[in-house]
Amino acid sequence: MIGKIAPIALVVGMLAAPVWAHDEGPLLQAPPPEPYVKVSDVLPLPEFIPGLGTLYVDPATLPAGPFLSYDHEGKLSATVYMTPIEDLENGVSFDDLGVGSHTVTSVDIYYNAGHPGVESPHAHVVLHHDEDAKARLAE
Repeated sequence: MIGKIAPIALVVGMLAAPVWAHDEGPLLQAPPPEPYVKVSDVLPLPEFIPGLGTLYVDPATLPAGPFLSYDHEGKLSATVYMTPIEDLENGVSFDDLGVGSHTVTSVDIYYNAGHPGVESPHAHVVLHHDEDAKARLAE
């Protein structure tokens, strides 16, 4: 009997491995660990951007991100990607992008003409991590 259960457990474990590969615990409260840096500390942007919150990014992942978005209380509220329109039009793929939390309750996608850090026109893809996240980031 155990001989039959072991292969099933192995397959289940392999399927679940991607979930275990990312420990989101350290990211749930600001500030996240290195290599993330607070965007407003390295770019001329406000500390809290209405609609996006306080952003942190690993500079090595620019321009797409992920940007980790925290509310005024430092709670991870969203993961944001900033994908340049020109790159998308030219067939560039942004694969295996990280995510701040595996829980996603809604997704917004919208155009941005450019700003410090991602100057070219790009799409913001915002993954909200709980039902109230959007409201907390708007304030």
